[in-house]
This record gives sequence, structure tokens and C-alpha cells, in this order.
Amino acid sequence: MLIVADTGQRFTLEGDKVESLFADDLNKRVEVSGNWKTIGGTSAREVIAPITVKEISGSSKPNAAIRFVQVSFDTNDTPLRSELAEVDLPSKPVAPIRVTSPGLTVYRGGAFTPRVYFIKQHLGNLDVNRQVLNLSMSYTPSPKIQLEAEVPITRSEFDDGISSGSEVGLGNFTVWSKYRFFRTVKTYGDRQAAIRFGLELPTGKKDAPTQARVNAPAFVRQQLTPINGGLSPHVDLAFSQAGGRFIFGGNAEGILRSERDGFRMGHEVRVNTDTEYVLLPRKYDAPGGELFVILETSFVHRGKGRLDGTSAIGSNATEYYLAPGLQYAAAPRFVVEGSFQFPLIRNTGPLVLRTDRNILFGVRYLF
Repeated sequence: MLIVADTGQRFTLEGDKVESLFADDLNKRVEVSGNWKTIGGTSAREVIAPITVKEISGSSKPNAAIRFVQVSFDTNDTPLRSELAEVDLPSKPVAPIRVTSPGLTVYRGGAFTPRVYFIKQHLGNLDVNRQVLNLSMSYTPSPKIQLEAEVPITRSEFDDGISSGSEVGLGNFTVWSKYRFFRTVKTYGDRQAAIRFGLELPTGKKDAPTQARVNAPAFVRQQLTPINGGLSPHVDLAFSQAGGRFIFGGNAEGILRSERDGFRMGHEVRVNTDTEYVLLPRKYDAPGGELFVILETSFVHRGKGRLDGTSAIGSNATEYYLAPGLQYAAAPRFVVEGSFQFPLIRNTGPLVLRTDRNILFGVRYLF
């Protein structure tokens, strides 16, 4: 049995390689690579079938991050092995695509997630195409807390039928802190909830195209920039539950926007849901190769924005989107994903750009 000294989390070791891999001195700092599964119902446990064990140089025995407790290894069908035989499904990748996940990356690890969005919008004769590169980095310093930072880079193309042009700029930098306050482990997956706080910093490009370049009201032209306002706090509550081959989740987020140079979009409330099905593999032998079919929904309500100190009449909106997608775990630490979002309901004011589609491609590398 492996015990993490900092957290007390226990992992049962099983497999043919256990005795040979841990035959020497057990009281040392090591890095263990292997297949990690959660088994059992109300008495669920974490099980690792180790593949490699590497000693980390420079560590001393008294400060070892983990310690091992020698246990007996029975080759017969013990209750533990009987439960393992019934588990043929993969561990869930770290998150859904567009919906906030309450899950965390591995303790003292994280994820690098670059994503590219292709967004088509319009308002009357004005057509807008955006390409957004969003770079996100997360780190989990404790078993219940995850830190994250993200920065978007946006290129916007616009055409009003008379003139056209493009703008490139940095969006607002956002930092996040997530606290997972609830988790119940069950066979294949678990039930968990977390709260996330974010702060959107006024770092993005704020200069909008002039009236001579785009024949549109000032509030509409401001929406062609990469920002929605200035310093903006976010609060986000997320929940998920897994059972069998299905995963269900959702989150509710509130955004309080402040003005930057007299402009901001309206305050926002977002409610998102996530339904996933593990399509492949049909029989699970080792991590990697999992294919998830995903359907996400997004409800967005946005209040009136402001421009030059006054309320922008006609800038509120209520929208509802569907986003089918696929997520493929090409390797235990590498995930490829894609999603196509389109509107079902668009009740928007005359000053709000209407989103026609939002295509996402991304990868996630876990470290």
C-alpha cells in the first residue's frame, strides 16, 4: 500500500510487477507510473497497477513524500481482485470542453490547454469573423485547490458591405482559484462539487475601429475589440456525477463587469450543462484511447451595457446554445477535443452582435 505523507491518501498496489518493483528499500522518495483506478461502492478505494518506479535523486528518507506499507500479495481471487475484474472503464479526463469541471488535476501537477475558437457573428449588414487563441495553464498545489491563469489573443475580421478590415489584440488576462469542497467516490467515477473565483484584469486591447472604418453605432464597434469591459470578478459553482459510461455535470457562473474607458457589456449569468458518454473502448485494458461523445448546453443572460457613463438601451440579451463535441484521450496525459456550438434561442437587443456559430478545437496536456 502506498500512502501520501502530505495528505494521507492511500493507494492499493496490485499487479504482477509489485513485488519485483518494490523489492528493495521502501522508505524513499519515488515517482510511480501506472494504471490508476477507483473501485468499490460506498467503501471505494484507489488502486494503482504500477508499471515503472523511479527514485527521485536528492531526496532523503526522513522527508520522503510517500511511504510504503508492506502487505501480503495473494494470487487467488480475493474480494479486491474480484472487484478489479468488473472494472473495464477508463478514468475520466480532467474536464469537459466548455463547461466548468469541479475536478482537479493530479496533486502537484497541472494542465496546459491551448484552444482555438472560430466564431461567426452578424448584426444587420455587418459580418464579423473572429479567431481566438486561448492559452490556459493550471496547477494543483493541494488535493482541494487548483490555480489557473488564461489569456486570449483575438483576431477580428469585419465587413459592413461598404468597407472591411481586421483587428488583432490581446484580451483580458484572467486568474482563477478553484476549491473542491465535496467529493464522494464510487465505482468508475465520482460525485464532486467545487466553487471557483476568477478575476478578469483590464489588460486587453481597448481601441475600437472608428466610424469611418465601420458604419455602426459606437457600442457595436466596441464589441469588435477583444474585451467586454474592465476589471471583472467571476464566481462559478460546478457539480458533476459519473456512473457507468455516463457523466453528467453543470455549472452556474456570475460575472460583474466594470467599465473601461466608459465601455462595458452587461453583467452576466451563465448556466451550463454537460452530458457525456464513453463510446470507446468497449473493454478497457490500459489508459489512453478513450473517446467521449459530449453534448453541452449554455444559457446566457446579459443585462444592459454602458457607454460613456450612460446605459446602452438595446444591449441586453438572453441566449441558449447547444454544443455537441468529441473528446479523445490519445494518451493518459494528452487529450484532443472539438466542439461545435450553435444557437437555439437568441433574444438579443439591436446593439448586440448575434453569434451564428462557435467552433472549438483544443488539446490538453497533463503534467
